[in-house]
Amino acid sequence: MRCPPLSPYARSVAASGLVALLAAPALLDAQTYPNANDPRNNLKPGLHDAGVALQHMRLVSTTRKPAELDTIRGLTFTNSDLAFKGTTVYVGNFAGFSIYDVKNPAKPELLSVVPCITSQGDPSIWGNLLFVSAEGAGNRNDCGKGGVTNEQDHMAGVRIYDVSNPRAPKFLKNVQTCKGSHTHTLVPHPTDANIMYLYVSGSQGARPATELAGCKNGPDPADESNSLYRLDVIKVDRRNPQAADVVTGARIFTGLGPAPARGGRARAARAMSGADSAEMAAYAMTGPRNCHDVTAYPAMGLLAGACASYGLLVDISQPEKPRRLDAVADTMFSLWHTAVFSNDGKKVVFTDEWGGGTSPNCQAIHPLEMGGNTTLVIGADKKFTQHAYFKLPSAQTTRENCVSHNGSLIPVPGRDIMVQGWYQGGVDVIDFTDPDKPFEIAYFDRGPVDPPSDGEPNSRARGTIAGSWGAYWHNGLIYSSEMARGLDILEVLPSEHLSANELAAAKLVMFDEFNPQSQPRIVWPAAFPVVRSYLDQLVRGQGLPVARTTAIAQALDAAERQSGAARKSALTTLAGQVDRDAAGAKDADRVRAMAAAMRDLANATR
Repeated sequence: MRCPPLSPYARSVAASGLVALLAAPALLDAQTYPNANDPRNNLKPGLHDAGVALQHMRLVSTTRKPAELDTIRGLTFTNSDLAFKGTTVYVGNFAGFSIYDVKNPAKPELLSVVPCITSQGDPSIWGNLLFVSAEGAGNRNDCGKGGVTNEQDHMAGVRIYDVSNPRAPKFLKNVQTCKGSHTHTLVPHPTDANIMYLYVSGSQGARPATELAGCKNGPDPADESNSLYRLDVIKVDRRNPQAADVVTGARIFTGLGPAPARGGRARAARAMSGADSAEMAAYAMTGPRNCHDVTAYPAMGLLAGACASYGLLVDISQPEKPRRLDAVADTMFSLWHTAVFSNDGKKVVFTDEWGGGTSPNCQAIHPLEMGGNTTLVIGADKKFTQHAYFKLPSAQTTRENCVSHNGSLIPVPGRDIMVQGWYQGGVDVIDFTDPDKPFEIAYFDRGPVDPPSDGEPNSRARGTIAGSWGAYWHNGLIYSSEMARGLDILEVLPSEHLSANELAAAKLVMFDEFNPQSQPRIVWPAAFPVVRSYLDQLVRGQGLPVARTTAIAQALDAAERQSGAARKSALTTLAGQVDRDAAGAKDADRVRAMAAAMRDLANATR
């Protein structure tokens, strides 16, 4: 989710010792950045005829933006984020949204287009309600063009639509918020299925009280009446969505001072990107007042806040009373942008939107640590420990806006794998199971929209803004919102790093609704591909002797050929044997997980 850079690395140390300064991890020999021979380097430019490079992926289809939104003029008609309900995909746009039916992923059907000047337009879906973020000075209550002439007509907050008929969405309400809504995140009520909270991240300052009553800018983060240092929280009751309104503010910044800074490479890299600005300097003096994105993991009662110069961990077990658990800063991160939890809730991958998403920050001259990912481990004390960085191992051109952006987990049992959009860096699949050794599994990339231009300074040239805003796994495929071109649908293929069994197990996980910033817990059904996924991982990592993995594979094949009580007995016996294997195994935890999957399959056998 793109925004202008909001916060620099502050130039003084945080007060009261309330923030941990994360030491930059050592560069990893495992990742050569960039690879001079990468097929993604120097692809042919073009809007709809650019060169393409793929590894272990297949492009299923590309659907161009609908005519009403099909222009590449600036950001006004840029595609933004995605939300999913069954085979329906909601595609946000700075000028409205589109709804597609993807029952046939090779040929998506456009169901409707709603033009609406919205300035980002990130969507989320809950039942029949579609929520759309809106901020910026030019948004009107009536969705019209031409800008705002009367402040009472200014819309900054969340628009609500009834999409029970996706061919004819019905506008319900504008919920106004003090700082607008750059992004928002759904957090369900812990006990009432009819109640949903929207944590609203607004990147602008608080509006004047003359425009929206109750809003207040102020210098004191601890002032409970200050609108500037909070995330507005909207409460929605599905039985009466027209009554949705702001009910509280998430005051998760109180006590945080300016983020620490160490200078050196970080400051030089920041200067190279042109990131030092008057607006960012203000953050250096005051500390954070906004989050760019917050990713909720409701099943764990946790939220990861990507909040300008900080990464936050927040307890949301009581959604109206969020409580900050940890706050960390890294002098090599320019803009903590978004986050993805591991399924067990013990790791978080944070992204750094260095340059705000409009700069070509994946060139060979740029450092590995800037504009990529870092993995943080969450300890039993609910504190962060930082591990390695990851960045695309290709050299993008001066005409391609490129930096790490939005993604989600791919549900492979026993591993932490995510897919992620990198704007014109394309789509990448990354394994972060070992937080010290993340690595690339697959990718898809196009050439830039624009050809090179003579006389451009190497690090400052910019072309048309395009590329993958976000790439998400949903029910077996990857969906990528291409900012200038439309909607891409991709399939991941088996490789030496990802087996056919692991992909088959991932495709067993199905969600009716999926909003990437409200991360669902993954539960795998009892099935042979799940068991074989663990076995493939043990073979790949030599977690058991070859003779033993061969014997287990043969026993699984034999059990699958049986049925009823015979299959159940064979699986139960095999699970007991595998449990005993764990005692001397190199990868004992994975062996035990495989045995548990065998028992689940045995218990599901009828």
